[in-house]
Amino acid sequence: MSQEADKTLSRFSPADFAEQVSAARARIRSSIVETPLEPVPGLVADLPVELFFKREDVQHTGSFKVRGAANKILSLTPAQRNAGVIAASNGNHGLAVAAAARRAGVSAEVFVSAHVSQSKAQRIEQMGAKIRRVGNDPLEAELAARRIAGELNKVFISPYNDLEVICGQGTIAAELVQQNNGLDAVYVAVGGGGLIGGIGGYLKGVSAETEVVGCWPENSPVMYESIRAGRITNIHERPTLSESTAGGLEPGSVTLPICEQVIDSSVLVSEDEIAEAMRRVHNLQGWMIEGAAAVAVAAFLKEAERYEGKSVAIVICGGNVSSEVLRRVGI
Repeated sequence: MSQEADKTLSRFSPADFAEQVSAARARIRSSIVETPLEPVPGLVADLPVELFFKREDVQHTGSFKVRGAANKILSLTPAQRNAGVIAASNGNHGLAVAAAARRAGVSAEVFVSAHVSQSKAQRIEQMGAKIRRVGNDPLEAELAARRIAGELNKVFISPYNDLEVICGQGTIAAELVQQNNGLDAVYVAVGGGGLIGGIGGYLKGVSAETEVVGCWPENSPVMYESIRAGRITNIHERPTLSESTAGGLEPGSVTLPICEQVIDSSVLVSEDEIAEAMRRVHNLQGWMIEGAAAVAVAAFLKEAERYEGKSVAIVICGGNVSSEVLRRVGI
């Protein structure tokens, strides 16, 4: 574990973290949509569960990522804003940084790997950011972006390895508590850990009785295996419909010690279960949710009987679905 992660672990206080999230919420209020918490009674019609979807798919740029990006950019000093920012992402984070930077009048460059889809790269450019293609996978692009940012004295905005980004994502939990303060559990898909770290960190400070459930695709459970090992672990990943959670963890990521403390239980789901969850939500609600969101839905469906008579929220983290995923799912 890095010195930075060690410091994060030693100073992590749920009460203090909740205060930071509340400050982030005030900071980004005009930059985001306060997304609805919608009841979904038909998903498990034969079971008395009060189920809700937290609809981040209707957020600006189609995912939760704009929360963290906006909080980071709005926290910059004037000198940092003038210098511009650098990010790394094959999709949602890149879109979010580009959108938040344009809104704040800050120049942005987004590093992408060779596997970025052309449509996503074009959307990032249309938001006003420059694109730089580096490496064969997202982690390679991320490490290169951080290195170049250091050389150019620009702020690097990590998709997850940044406390201000994490606090921005935690504003989802602040809204959840305001919208329904009686939730028994919240299901969240996990990639780098920024989303569940923010949500779980806030809930531990203000609603500790709410269970925080981490959800992973079986084909890419990097944070899951890292938590089990007690250190960041490199594992062989296989292709997954959950494109937004795929990829390795940056060495020394601050999200590992946070996730170790805030995740109460974990569920892994198969590719067939992810695809079925996407189809089920589409058939029931007419909504197109991305693979990462379907990971959380599939995980809940796997465990629904545990929540008989209880109230559960599933974070629908995004709705940006690539054409390749749509073809594979058959929607």
